[in-house]
Amino acid sequence: MSEADVTYPTQGSEPHFNPSAEFQVAEGIRAIGLCFVGDSYVAGIGDPKALGWVSRVIARTPQPGVELATYNLGIRGQSSTDVLARWQRECEPRWSQSNERRLVLGLGLHDVLSQMSTARSRLNLANILDDASSGAIATFVVGPPPTLDAELNARLEVLVDAQADVCSRRGVTYVDCFRPLLGHDQWMSDLSAGDGWHPGQAGYGLIAWLVLHAGWQSWLQLD
Repeated sequence: MSEADVTYPTQGSEPHFNPSAEFQVAEGIRAIGLCFVGDSYVAGIGDPKALGWVSRVIARTPQPGVELATYNLGIRGQSSTDVLARWQRECEPRWSQSNERRLVLGLGLHDVLSQMSTARSRLNLANILDDASSGAIATFVVGPPPTLDAELNARLEVLVDAQADVCSRRGVTYVDCFRPLLGHDQWMSDLSAGDGWHPGQAGYGLIAWLVLHAGWQSWLQLD
C-alpha cells in the first residue's frame, strides 16, 4: 500500500515515512537545479515589478562555487492536487543538467478556496514530499500568507498547522508566512491596494524576508 492509499483520521495516526533514497550534496562542481512549484504566490501575481518573492530570494542568495539554475513553475489558481499531478513531469527536464535536485513548494490558498478537506490537503503535501524524498530530491515548503478575509484566514490557519505538522514529521523546513504577517501593517496595506489576497512589491518583499531567515542558505548548504 502506498501513502496515496492511506487515510489519516487523526494526526497521531500518520505513519512514519522512511525514504528509499537519500539526498546528498554533490562532490566537486555543484550544479543545483532549483524548482519552485506552486500557486499564484509562487508566480508573483500582483507584483508590478514581476519579481514576487521567488526572484527576490534568488537575488539575495549567494552562489559561491555553485552553478545555480532556478525555475519558477508557479501557476495561478492551483491547489495541492494540481501541484501533485504536475510537479514531477515539469521538474524532471529542468533537472537534466543538475547533480543536485531541489524542490521548493508554495501552496495552500486554493485548497481552502476550493473547500478541500484538511486531510486531503495534508495527504497531497505528504505524497509530494515522500515521492521527492524517495527520489533523493531535497524539499523546502513555504506556507500561504493571510488574506483580508477573516473567515478565510480561520481556515488557512488550520491548514498552515497541518502543513507544518506534515513537514515536521519528515524533517522538512516549513516557512510559516501566516502568523508573522497576520495583522502586519505593511502586509495589510499591500493587500488593501490589490485584490485582498495578493500583495504588491512590499508584501512579496516580506515573504522573501521570511524565507531568507528560515534557514534558506543552510538548506542550500551555502553557509
